[in-house]
Amino acid sequence: MSSTGVSSCDAPCLPGQTACRTHAVRLLLINPGVPESFWSLRWAVRDVLPGKRSVNPPLGLATVAALSPPDWQVTIVDENIEPVPAHPDADIVGICGMGVQFERQCALLRRYRSEGYYTVAGGSFASLCPERYAGIADTVVSGEAERIWPQFCADYERRGAPPAALYRETEVVDLAWSPTPRFDLLRLSRYTTATVQFSRGCPYRCEFCDIIVMFGRKPRHKSLAQVERELDALRVQEVRSVFFVDDNLIGNPAVARELLAFLVGYQRRHGNPFRFGTEVSINLARQPDLLALCRDAGFTWVFIGVESPDPEALKLAKKTQNMAEDVLVSIRRIYGYGIDVLAGLIVGFDTDTPAAFGSQLRFLLASGIQLAMVGLLTALPKTPLYERLAAAGRLRTGDGGADNTRPATNIVPLRMTYEQLVEGYEQLYRTLTADSAIAKRIRNKLRYMGNPVRDTTYPARQQAQIVLRFLLRGIVPGGPVRWLHFLRSIPWRRPRHLYLVINDWILGLAMRDYVDRHFPGAANRSVR
Repeated sequence: MSSTGVSSCDAPCLPGQTACRTHAVRLLLINPGVPESFWSLRWAVRDVLPGKRSVNPPLGLATVAALSPPDWQVTIVDENIEPVPAHPDADIVGICGMGVQFERQCALLRRYRSEGYYTVAGGSFASLCPERYAGIADTVVSGEAERIWPQFCADYERRGAPPAALYRETEVVDLAWSPTPRFDLLRLSRYTTATVQFSRGCPYRCEFCDIIVMFGRKPRHKSLAQVERELDALRVQEVRSVFFVDDNLIGNPAVARELLAFLVGYQRRHGNPFRFGTEVSINLARQPDLLALCRDAGFTWVFIGVESPDPEALKLAKKTQNMAEDVLVSIRRIYGYGIDVLAGLIVGFDTDTPAAFGSQLRFLLASGIQLAMVGLLTALPKTPLYERLAAAGRLRTGDGGADNTRPATNIVPLRMTYEQLVEGYEQLYRTLTADSAIAKRIRNKLRYMGNPVRDTTYPARQQAQIVLRFLLRGIVPGGPVRWLHFLRSIPWRRPRHLYLVINDWILGLAMRDYVDRHFPGAANRSVR
């Protein structure tokens, strides 16, 4: 906890120091456990995929590690794959957190601070609400870290006076300052997908979104040389699946074209080592050159914020980019390039009545989207939606968590009761995760799916292991009815699509597992 090498000086010691250091600063970075949600895909990760414990590694902490002085001894612990240490050999304990991690983050900060460690709070929630950490951490780092984290490190080493209680980035950060993350400090083999960030920011102004609050509406991006260094580092770690975690990879289409063309060449030069996924806006479907580049670069899926099939709801949410053409047409066009679509949808807009659940269900069945994260509209702090509902007195207390896939929310709905909103949401998911609905979405997707990029995420032996686990732990327990739905969803004349079918069943059953364990009455459903 404190230095073992001691020298004498008159400078006061900070928490975590019993005497002047003669060793390098020891920094422990912790990613707190995330409460289970649909995003966890627990059944898939832990019961089907060999050796995996979580979906994505803490990219932010790997970046902070790279921003730390080169002589510092840095360790990263992700509580989602391993326990946090009881008595770490550290001077500083830095703990990040999204809104959904806030309670666990604070518990860890209090624990380590009470034990004499110097504690630092950071992450996206500290960027939005630094005031919530008052008295909990010694220092709060709020905002993009590229400039303010090195400043904290310098102040910590300076001695004589403690670092500031708050380091807040108020300027736009040039991503040229962002170093290659310390991927070597992450146990990447324990995650289903590694992560890379090319850009920050999104040009749109969706009312409910906190991304533009944190990163602004003008996308900024790294250089292609930076991307190459990061991909090279991941190749060394033998990573195969990479998620570009950009808020909108095509926020600047011209820059996106340059990136995608670079990725096409990179893949060819190195024997196509990666399969990519990312987040984009729906207008990708109206740019065939970008679609072709995505396909040729090895993108197997994209996540799109669809939100609602109702144009009035989209208009109210300022999601106007989704109104240029029928969303079903857009999704099917993306399928035509062999690229799968994952989607986020929302119920609880001011235009929504109880009939909205039926509209969402019909849309999802027709679209074929399997990994559909339908959430209750939630007002995140500092967003335009939050400010509007606060002014109208329509915010509930106690249900403001950042995970909008729970059957709870902090808003007071306008055109239905709160009970109708929650009950309709639960019933929607019970229906969506029935065997018949999983199979129907697969069949509807395959009607429009072009030849997919060959998936090389797992070697042949592991693929066989995954299929066997899926059949024994997923299909067999469902009995003859599930077997029938599974067999009817197989494209017998299009064997290249078989892995898509198996993948969608794994995702669908993982979501069903969550519903059965967390939604009241779901485990006793009669819907098949």
